[in-house]
Amino acid sequence: MTSLDKARELLREFPVVDGHNDLPWALREQVRYDLAARDIAQRQDACLHTDIPRLREGGVGAQFWSVYVPADQPDPVPATLEQIDCVRQLIARHPRDLAPALTAADMETARREGRIASLMGAEGGHSIACSLGTLRGLYALGVRYLTLTHNDNVPWADSATDEPGVGGLSAFGREVVREMNRLGMLVDLSHVAATTMRDALDTSEAPVIFSHSSARAVCDHPRNIPDDVLERLPANGGIAMVTFVPKFVLQAAVDWTAAADENMRAHGFHHLDTTPEAMKVHRAFEESHPRPVATVATVADHLDHMREVAGIDHLGIGGDYDGTAFTPDGLNDVSGYPNLLAELLDRGWSTADLAKLTWQNAVRVLGAAEDVARDLQAAGRAPSNATIEELDG
Repeated sequence: MTSLDKARELLREFPVVDGHNDLPWALREQVRYDLAARDIAQRQDACLHTDIPRLREGGVGAQFWSVYVPADQPDPVPATLEQIDCVRQLIARHPRDLAPALTAADMETARREGRIASLMGAEGGHSIACSLGTLRGLYALGVRYLTLTHNDNVPWADSATDEPGVGGLSAFGREVVREMNRLGMLVDLSHVAATTMRDALDTSEAPVIFSHSSARAVCDHPRNIPDDVLERLPANGGIAMVTFVPKFVLQAAVDWTAAADENMRAHGFHHLDTTPEAMKVHRAFEESHPRPVATVATVADHLDHMREVAGIDHLGIGGDYDGTAFTPDGLNDVSGYPNLLAELLDRGWSTADLAKLTWQNAVRVLGAAEDVARDLQAAGRAPSNATIEELDG
């Protein structure tokens, strides 16, 4: 039996819990939520990384669907509600394959039924508009993690890819974390500054997650996790879910992206400009400077390092499919997870290790957050009505 055969066999018992998939936003961008126009019951290779046939091929048993909206969205709360509605519509359209899930027990039930547990995570604290009532509303609608920031700071937390604002978490930011603990909502530290990671770990009474982040020691990008933070996960009980985005996992891709961005600026364009004139400049750069290609081995290098620093009980997978234009060779879409497991088997990872990586760790962490919430509520912790004006002045 080949390593790939062994990987597929393992996934039948312990499927992948993936921490982050941006399909809902891709459906908004491509077809304005016309789910018949992108019927994920059929293969959508030309348009998307994700559909049900490829989720099945990849051995995915649970997916945190990102209900993401950009930080510059004029009205982030209603836009987030539209994303939640999209996920609900997907589940309703495909009940034989997708199961609504709110708890660790729901995830296990879906696994027994052979369905893909469908959970939701909100990507960016801007989605709560500095309102703890809105945070509770998102939880009531099924959102089970909040990424504290996206690419930009929020008034109460610093992002990894913005200039320092409050130095990590503000007083209101710490109150957000405490209220998430009381609810049972996972604190997601992908995208946040290292100072925010440390403040959140100091504050949280429940395990945290990194829904889609890799190791900074392997690839020096601010979106990745420093070793001193990885070292704290065993005491916290949380997990770091390795991501596949080439510019976060391959140092050559980080350096190439910086050079490409500087070339755009030198020609008078913002590095995110997608106008025809800007794209002509970018394509010319790419023709003369071929884009570095990440591989399955690139991602496995991160997992090897993360296991050494944090331990096998604190790892997971968060591919970021449909949220990135480029993917590693062998991890081209959601069907590729068996290739990663085969690579890890070849590196000496045991089937017990892989069962923790794919399924057991993520389910345990959600269950632990539920336990903390139950204890806090039983002890009488009431919903917080604090405002950012009161706490941060």
